[in-house]
Amino acid sequence: MLDERDRKILSLLQADADRPVNEIADAVALSASACSRRIARLREEGYILRSTLELDRGKMGLPTTVFVIVRTGSHAADWLEKFHAAVATIPEIVEVHRLTGNFDYIIKIVLPNVEHYDVVYKQLVGRIELFDMSAYISMETVKASRGLPTHYA
Repeated sequence: MLDERDRKILSLLQADADRPVNEIADAVALSASACSRRIARLREEGYILRSTLELDRGKMGLPTTVFVIVRTGSHAADWLEKFHAAVATIPEIVEVHRLTGNFDYIIKIVLPNVEHYDVVYKQLVGRIELFDMSAYISMETVKASRGLPTHYA
């Protein structure tokens, strides 16, 4: 069970995983060693899965986002396995979600430009049969939160 200090520590680490322990400790009114032990416990208990860093998409040459809505004609286990393998091998595909409702999947693709979508499209349809694909170009990112709310745990 998390207490308020744990939640605050997790929020601070989500905002900046490189933040020094002494800064986090000051923010939650703990000694650096006590804070370090809490962070270790949060890792051991599985609240912290890993630490990563976020790259600047513009500087990496990937300013364009395309969302693709997919409908499939099959839900067989072998098709699902092929689909999972296909999307895993295309680095521009950064997220895939299985949906309820009229569509089966939504795919988030990051690209150097809109024209490059055709390259990714051909890679995907060359690996797996899809019933329907519709692409939507993101014009603006209104919110892109990387952190999770911490008050539910």
